[in-house]
Amino acid sequence: MMAHARSSMYLPPDINPAQAAIAYGCRALPKLNEELQSEDLLTRQKALMALCDLMHDPEHVYVAIDIGCLESLKALLKDDNAMVRLKTTEALYIMATHNGREGFLEHDVILALSYLLNDPQPACRKNLHLALKHMAQLPSGAQGIVKSGLIPSLVSKLQREEDEEIQGLLLDTLAACLMVDASEALSSGMVPFLKQKLLSANGDIRSKAARTLIAVSIPLEGKKQVWQHDVIPILVHLLKDKVEEVQANAAGVLMYAAVTTQGKYAALDTEAIHPLLNLLGSSLSSARLNATKALTMLGEAPEGRKFLQSHVPIFRTLEEDPSEAVRRAAQIAIKVIEWKP
Repeated sequence: MMAHARSSMYLPPDINPAQAAIAYGCRALPKLNEELQSEDLLTRQKALMALCDLMHDPEHVYVAIDIGCLESLKALLKDDNAMVRLKTTEALYIMATHNGREGFLEHDVILALSYLLNDPQPACRKNLHLALKHMAQLPSGAQGIVKSGLIPSLVSKLQREEDEEIQGLLLDTLAACLMVDASEALSSGMVPFLKQKLLSANGDIRSKAARTLIAVSIPLEGKKQVWQHDVIPILVHLLKDKVEEVQANAAGVLMYAAVTTQGKYAALDTEAIHPLLNLLGSSLSSARLNATKALTMLGEAPEGRKFLQSHVPIFRTLEEDPSEAVRRAAQIAIKVIEWKP
């Protein structure tokens, strides 16, 4: 019996039709870049849809930046059409997730994005904050955000933004940027705003607010403000929070705040020692570490040292901790507590 040549309706098994459509992605980009600049709204919208799909491939991000797509997208951030602004911020946030971050700095995209901080569309603001958060994860990106003068605007947005998901993204961005330079945030009333966020019913917001306060408390001015704005009693309360990350971050702020004499005594007066001792048994190594360091600071005050002397055995158990940082911190704590004047 002879075999008949028959064309199959099925694709060969090694061809992925989804990828096949984008095979010409790189070559399509110059055309898309032209269409982004079109006077016709539908053309701009379609080009943005296609661009968002292509930007998931890092190779295409390089090409897009190379041929000037960032300049076209910057112009579209001011488009009257909400859909255009939404897809433009989406394309930029996807690019920031990959390798677009250096290009963002070269093309001043951070400042262009800031036009949309008050956009009426929450989805548009969310994309903008996703892009900034990804930017801030690179030291050069965090510096770029600080240099662009955006910090005061981000701080005031934190107070006014009602969407909790966006609040969380804002806190992520600020925490990274304040590690670079906290001075503008401190002069923009950051500490009172963060104090409010520590009282949020949302555990994620409480955790991120405390983490941002850690960054704020590194410079001396931040340590002073944490004490002046009466944040320390709230932090001591958060040491008993039901969310472990919140406990760890609250201990982290206390560790810095208690470096100053006022901070030390404010923590001792609000009875921080007991909840901090409880954290030495936490399952989170960051909580054990921060609590050990905070207790070391409190042990520098004669009252703290006297109280902690009967608890030295707990610190001895930490000398066997799986984390090397915790083991080192425990050894320093023992030296401070056992010091004889």
